[in-house]
Amino acid sequence: MEIVIIGAGVVGLATAWRTAAGGAAVTLVDPDPGGGASSVAAGMLTPVSEVTYGEEPLLRLGLASRDRYGAFVAELEEATGLETGYRTDGILQVAFDSDDLRHLDELRRFQESLGIAAEALTGRECRRLEPMLAPGVRGGLLAPDDGSIDPRRLTAALLAAAEKAGARLVRQRATGLLVEGGTAAGVRLADGTAVRGDRVLLAAGPWSGDLEGLPPGAVPPVRPVKGQVIRLRTRVPFLGRATRGLVKGSPVYLVPRKDGEIVLGATQEEMGFDTRVTAGGLWELLRDARELLPGITELEFAEVSAGLRPGSPDNAPVMGPSGLPGLVLGTGHFRNGVLLTPVSADILSAMLLDRPVPGVAGPFTPDRFSAEVHS
Repeated sequence: MEIVIIGAGVVGLATAWRTAAGGAAVTLVDPDPGGGASSVAAGMLTPVSEVTYGEEPLLRLGLASRDRYGAFVAELEEATGLETGYRTDGILQVAFDSDDLRHLDELRRFQESLGIAAEALTGRECRRLEPMLAPGVRGGLLAPDDGSIDPRRLTAALLAAAEKAGARLVRQRATGLLVEGGTAAGVRLADGTAVRGDRVLLAAGPWSGDLEGLPPGAVPPVRPVKGQVIRLRTRVPFLGRATRGLVKGSPVYLVPRKDGEIVLGATQEEMGFDTRVTAGGLWELLRDARELLPGITELEFAEVSAGLRPGSPDNAPVMGPSGLPGLVLGTGHFRNGVLLTPVSADILSAMLLDRPVPGVAGPFTPDRFSAEVHS
C-alpha cells in the first residue's frame, strides 16, 4: 500500500514512522519538516493541567497519550540514538492571588470527580519545590504524573525514525489533491509534479483546508491560533520542573530544559495567519512571568518566535476518514499536538493500514461536525 502524508509536524512525522514500520510505502510531503507549530511548542505533557469542564473525552485521549509516552520515547530513542528531552517530574500549577487560587481549587475538585490525582499545595509548599517563586504566590497544585518533552528534539528524532523505517521525504509544498473516480489518489506539488498514493493523510495543521481539489465540506474548518513564545537561558539552576501559573486570571507557563533553556509562553491570539512577534505579546508574557518568578528578568534573552496552532470548531482533534474516499484527516490538535502525538500516531496509522483503531478515537472523527450541521 502506498500512503502520502501531507504535513511533517509531530503528528505527521509520528504517523509516517508508524505507518512505514507497519509495511506501507510512505511519502511525506512538507517543505520544512518540523518547522511549523512543532518548532515553537514548549512541549508540556499535561492532560490534567489542561482539562476543562465538558472536555472529558479529550482528557481521556490526553491521558492515554501521556501514559504511552514512556514506551514511545524509549522505542524512538533506541531506533535513532537521539535524545528527546523527555521528563516525568510533574507539572506545578501556581496561583498569584486569592481569585486565582479559587480557580485552581475548583479545577482540583473537578479533577478529583474524574478520579485524577492532583495534590493541593500551600504557597510555602510551592516555594519549597521551586525556591525562585515569589513570596506572594498563594498556593498551587502538583500534577505528579505529568511531564514535558523538547519538541525540537522530538521532531528531529521522529524524522530520523521515519526515514530509517523507509519513509521518503519530499521537501515541497503540496498545492492540490489528486482526485480520480471520486477517490483521493495523491497530491500535486508546487513544481507541478504529482505524488500518487492509495490513501492520503492530510495533517497540514491550519493549512489543511487550503489544497486545491478538496471537495466542499471534505475538511471541517481548521483555523490558525497564534502563539508567541520566548526562550530564555540560564547558567545556574532556576526552575526545576515545568510550571504553569495564573496571574489575575491570565495563564502563563515556563518549561525548563536540561541544557539551561527555559521556554516561556504562550499567547493565544485569533489573528489569522499572522506570525509576527509583537512587543505587546512579549510584554504580557514577561509581565506575568515576573509576578511569579521575579528573577526571570535576570535571565539571558535567547529567542522569540510565533507559531500557528490548528484549531477545529470545538478545539479538539479531527482524526479519521473524510467525506472523500481515500482521504484521512489528522489535524485540529490545537494546544495538544505534542501531548497527543503517540496516541494520534497509533490511531492514524491503524486507519491507514486497515488495522483495529483504538477506542479513544471515537469522539474525534470528522463526521461529528456534519452530524451537528444536520441535527
